[in-house]
This record gives sequence, C-alpha cells and structure tokens, in this order.
Amino acid sequence: MALIVQKYGGTSVADPERIRAVADHVAYTAGRGDEVAVVVSAMGKSTDNLIKLANDVSSTHPGRELDMLLTTGERVTMSLLCMALADRGIDAMSFTGSQVGIITDTAHGKAKIIEVKGDRLREALAAGRVCVVAGFQGVSVDKEITTLGRGGSDTTAVALAAALGADACEIYTDVTGVFTADPRIVPEARKLARVSFDEMLEMAGAGSKVLALRSVEFARNHGVPLHVRSSFTWEPGTWVLFNDEEEPSMEDPIISGVVTDLNDAKVTVLGVPDRPGISAALFEPLADANVNVDMIVQNTSTEGITDISFTVPLADLGVAEGIVETVAGSIGASGVSHDREIAKLSLVGAGMKTSPGIAAKMFRVLADEGVNIEMISTSTIRISVVIAGADLERAARILHSAFDLDSGQSYSAPLPERQ
Repeated sequence: MALIVQKYGGTSVADPERIRAVADHVAYTAGRGDEVAVVVSAMGKSTDNLIKLANDVSSTHPGRELDMLLTTGERVTMSLLCMALADRGIDAMSFTGSQVGIITDTAHGKAKIIEVKGDRLREALAAGRVCVVAGFQGVSVDKEITTLGRGGSDTTAVALAAALGADACEIYTDVTGVFTADPRIVPEARKLARVSFDEMLEMAGAGSKVLALRSVEFARNHGVPLHVRSSFTWEPGTWVLFNDEEEPSMEDPIISGVVTDLNDAKVTVLGVPDRPGISAALFEPLADANVNVDMIVQNTSTEGITDISFTVPLADLGVAEGIVETVAGSIGASGVSHDREIAKLSLVGAGMKTSPGIAAKMFRVLADEGVNIEMISTSTIRISVVIAGADLERAARILHSAFDLDSGQSYSAPLPERQ
C-alpha cells in the first residue's frame, strides 16, 4: 500500500463535470488500496473572478483581507470534491490549509511555508479516509490566513507529500506531462518520460508554467518524486526525479527543452556612475520590496558612466519603477527606461555540461532567422536570451527544430487557453 498525494489544478476542477471526473481518478487510486491525500485549486477562473470582485468593490486591497477573500475559492472546490467522492462510496474529509497545520511566514500574497504539522491528516488517513486539502493557503505565525502566491497549490501538494513521507506526488494539469516546448507555441513538441530535478528547476525558473519553481525546489530538497500528468486522460506523464548515478546513454538528448516566457519586462538605468556600492544601492531596495530580479547586464564603463539593464516580472514592474526612479535620482543617474514588449527564450539540458558549442549554435540559428538578442544569461545547463516579444514564437520553433526536438507530429490533446 502506497501513500499518494494528488494535486488538481484549476482547469482540472473547472466545472461540475470535471470535478466528477477528478472524483473518478481519486476513487480509482483509493480503490487500489492506496492512502490518498488530494490538494485542489480553485475552480477555473474563480481566483481571477474574486480579484475582479475586489477591484469592483474597492481600489484598496489590504493584504490580510485579500487573502481571506482568495482562499474561499479552494474551499469551494474541496467541499464539492468531497461530495462527489461520497457519491462514489468514498469516505472523504476536507481541510483548509490552517486545519492541516501549514504554517507560513507573514507575507500576505507571497507567504512561504515554514512548517507542515499534518497531525489531522495523519489521523484521517489512518482511519481510512481520503483527505482533500485546499491548496494555495496556510496560516501565519501570527495566526492570520495567508496565500502562497502563483503556483501555491503545487507547493502545498509537495509540502504535504514531504511531511507525510508520501511515495509520490502526482501533479495533475491540463497537459499530459512536461514537453520539450509549450505545445501552444511549438505544436511538434515531444513529451518527456523523465526530467531531472536540476533540469526542471531551470525550466521553471526560465518561465515554464507546468510546475511552480518553489514546488520543484521543495521536492528536490525533500526528495519527493513528482509525476506530472493530465487529469483528462489515464496515460502516464513525466517523472521528475534525481539524476541516475550511471552515465547518460548515447541516446539521451543534449537539450531537454525550449522554454518561452512573455511575463517579464526590461528596466534600464541610464548614465549610472561607475563606482563601488552603486549596484547594491540599486538592487537592495528591490529585494526589500520582494521584487525578483532575473537577468542583469551592465555595459562597459565609458568615462566613468555605464548603463545597467535587468528584467523583472511584469506584475512587479510598477513597484520596481517607483523604486528605481528614486534610487536613480539619489545616485545621479541620467534616467530610467522600461520595455514591456520583450520575451525570454531559454535552452535547458543536462547535456550542455559536456557538449561545447551549444550557445554558438543557438546564436547562429537566431541570427540566421533575423532575431536580435538583447540580453544573455547562462548556467551550467541553461542558456537564456531576451528578444523582442514579437519574435518569440518564430524563434522557439526554429530552435526546437535546430536541436532535433521535433516529434514529427502535432500535439493532439486538447490545449487549454493561454493564461
């Protein structure tokens, strides 16, 4: 008998028909004799609708009250799923994040998990019940309801799996696994049977939406095997695991994926004095405001003056601009500009570590296609470039083909709407 944690995203529980289908999945797993804990997201666009409702009511959204509002979406789903399971003869019990003891810090909207107590879950599982937990939420050390930010339900599921010592954490989504590219952009993308934690971390960090970065970090740190699969089919998905100890085979691809991201903006601080402490003065206030800075480029100094460019999430651009404008004035910079119309394009693959020439080939392919590179960032298994957003789809497809990742046929499963 295994202990399985299953997570179902918003598309998987979007309407009553989908919730009944999820109940079938859960009942099938429980029917095998496995212990099952389920984590659910809010139904479909429920969270977006709640945010719109908040905007319609007020322009002021205190973090505490917004979190209280947004957590209701998952509570609706967990209750409905338990009712659907009751129809199937399954003894199920729902829990909020606070009821299962998901303890977080005090950052409303972006809370981080400090501890998972899980005592009530263990008792319910020992009694033979299926446990259905509201994702995306917890309770702070100050006893306030908090939300975990984007991908919070993934993080909830992995954290519960780690706390319970689960045999696997199954992440059910709207595609059948992890692909070599987003099938919406590259129709001939291939599904991968397995991906290493390191590769998945790089993919998530580069903008892949299949798994939230924090959930992959949590899984790697606690040794939780992840199985990414679709709630619309019964076919196996993609396993995210540690690398095999043995050497890769000759058939293992050098590149595992082409990752695309349209959710960043570029900020450039012009005419920055080139002296010690300037970078700290610029980036420390951004860090204090929880603005995640990704790629950074500083031009060569000319007569003691330089330009600094960096990327931030589009959602944080307003906050970042206010901070950067203030800092630019205090350090004597000549101005600040921003560009919302950019995209990040990345190649990820463990084979890069032992295969020279990947970056050169990537740059040549893009050059031949007339795609201009604005910024470059690398790690041992990733190369990322910033290009014009209008060039993204064309560039992704040509790179996917150039590195022999095409499957030879278009992805045929139903594709969700782009978020």
